[in-house]
Parts: sequence; C-alpha cells; structure tokens
Amino acid sequence: MHSTGESSSLKTGMIDFIAGTLGGVALVYVSQPMDTVKVKMQTFPGLYKGLVNCTMQTFRRDGVVRGLYAGTLPAIVANVAENSVLFAAYGACQQAVSQAVHKPSIAELSTLENATAGFLAAFFSSFTLCPTELIKCKLQALRETAGGEKSGRPTITSYALVSQILRTEGIPGMFRGLTSTFAREMPGYFFFFGGYEQTREFLARPGQSKDEIGPLRTMVAGAVGGVALWTVIFPADVIKSRIQVYSMRASMTQVGLDIFRKEGALAFYNGLLPTIVRTIPATAVLFVVYEYTKKTLTKLLEK
Repeated sequence: MHSTGESSSLKTGMIDFIAGTLGGVALVYVSQPMDTVKVKMQTFPGLYKGLVNCTMQTFRRDGVVRGLYAGTLPAIVANVAENSVLFAAYGACQQAVSQAVHKPSIAELSTLENATAGFLAAFFSSFTLCPTELIKCKLQALRETAGGEKSGRPTITSYALVSQILRTEGIPGMFRGLTSTFAREMPGYFFFFGGYEQTREFLARPGQSKDEIGPLRTMVAGAVGGVALWTVIFPADVIKSRIQVYSMRASMTQVGLDIFRKEGALAFYNGLLPTIVRTIPATAVLFVVYEYTKKTLTKLLEK
C-alpha cells in the first residue's frame, strides 16, 4: 500500500514537472521581447524615454533575433528550469500543506493554503532560476554595458559568458543576486498562486469545480496571478537586475538604498509597464499549457 502511494506521488510529480516544462517554453516565446525591454529600462533608466522608445531603439539597432529576442536560449533554460521545478515543488508543497492542515486532498486546500504552498515552492525554484537569469540579463543588456551606441553590437555566447564568470568569480559568481531572487520569488509566488487559485474559484459557476472552468477562464486566472506577482515583487526585481547586470558585490539592502537615494522611489518601478504587458499573455499561456498538459498526461497514464 505504501509503495502504491509513493508510485502515485512520483507519477504526479513527473506530470507536474513535464507540464511546468512545456508551460515554461510557451511563456518565453510569448514574453521575451517585453522582458528584454524591462531589463534595459531597469538597468539603464536614463537611456530610454519609455516602453515604446526602448522597444523601437532595440529593434532599430539590433533587430528581432539579436535585439528583442536577445538571451532567448538562457531564458528558455531559465524558465524551463524554474517552471519544471516550481510546479513539481508546488505539487509536493500542496501535499505537505494538506497533511499539515489535515485535509485528505489538495483539492480541498483554501486560497491561503495554496498560496503558502507557492511561497515554499519558490524557495526551491530560486536555485535553478538565479544562475540562468543572471546570464539572460547580461545578454539582454550587452550593448548598454559595452558602451551603447558603438557601431556593431558586441556578441558573446551563453557558454562563453558562463565560462568567463566561472573563471573570474567562480561558482559564487553564478549565484550573484540569489538573496534578491529569494526576496522576489517567495512572496511573489505566494501572490501568484494565491491570485490564480482565488480567480479560478471566483470564475467557477455554481456546482462547477475550478478544474472545469475551461481554457479561456484558466487563461484569465493565470493573467491575474501574473499581474499580482509582478506588482508585488517589482522593486526586488529591479535590485536583482542591477546586481546581476553590473556584477555588484553589494548587498540587496545597500543596492536598494543607493537606488532610492540617487533616483528616488519611482526608480523601483522602471520597466513595470513592459512587464505587465508581457505578463498578461505570458502567464495566461503558461497556466493553460500547464493545466491541459497535466490533464492529458493524467488521462494517458490512467489508461
């Protein structure tokens, strides 16, 4: 009986892992251009007048592939690594929370309990996200860190950049910004999963479970979760981007105070508009791919 339970947990974990992986790939292709704009606006606030200006300048100078889609490979690696681990950990943390509150099934968890599971799951996904996002941010801000308007865009591969960081800073260099990643991810995913689950419950018709609301409503719930996440965590994300792009050794608190003193409180929201523009379709796609992959795989494995 015990081994059957273990086998079932392993199967559920694998389904969550695969569904999270596919959701992560879909998310990157939808969101990468606006993510590039976000990172540029966060780290070089004086260079761009706003969302449209930054998008047009990036497109004009470097085009679509090497400009707006810069850092796509590490972004896919980052999002696949994060979302596969995040959703597998979320499923496991939901089980742990349901045992802690003595509920027989994760379907009975409240919004607060699901949000708590998301908060705990983000601890594990932060370790996979931090190094890959470090490389992505550096590639996205390559032109600006190399001197802006010089003719010819500087190029470096993801592999060469990783080798360079490991050679000069060692393994700790790959985890620069880990504290700010924790500070961003854990409260962020509390609101992400809380917002998602609460919206699913709200959109369910009387007598209908939140798993039966259909793809369109699932996408709306995903978008609400994404907007909730980014609105809450954006200041921590600005600090993380600065630390990673500029390879800062200062603490998150020091960098935050420095930004506040020199640029004011609004600097913590530089790049919020492209983030919201990016998040609504991206998290909508992430959750619909995740939920329907999960349903399909569960049905296939039950046969």
